[in-house]
Amino acid sequence: MIRYFAIATVIVVAVVVAMTAWSFRDRITMHVRPTTGPTDLHGGVAGDTRGPRPPFRGSGPWALSAVPNCLLQESESHGSIAYVRSRMPAGAKEVEPGELLHYGPCTIFVADGEVVVVRGQDRLAVPPHATLYRADGLLVLLRTSGESADLRTYTSP
Repeated sequence: MIRYFAIATVIVVAVVVAMTAWSFRDRITMHVRPTTGPTDLHGGVAGDTRGPRPPFRGSGPWALSAVPNCLLQESESHGSIAYVRSRMPAGAKEVEPGELLHYGPCTIFVADGEVVVVRGQDRLAVPPHATLYRADGLLVLLRTSGESADLRTYTSP
């Protein structure tokens, strides 16, 4: 009797798992996308029949390292403005507002207190107040908010 109960339990659990997976199949496959291989001009994977993906938009202090093949984050410091400024690489020179920087397939727009990275139709912004610096092959982002700051250093991939 216990043996039949155990077998029946396994069958019921298997059916429930299969039905749940079937009902969520669209959500599961929508988020699974190959990340390697050749890409088309719109950032999709070559041969992908689902059509072009919508442009990605966003804002965050991580924006410069979020876009593939643009910049690699090397370090990060958080704290008071004085502490974070003490972590600035020696000889760092401010990137003037209005400059356009190119790293791989990305263009970085520098405005007064704003930094935006664009790759194709994708566009990510660093929340204000953001300032870029160059220092010994590094791109340095200083972002201040109230009495605190973030300092991130980047290199080309």
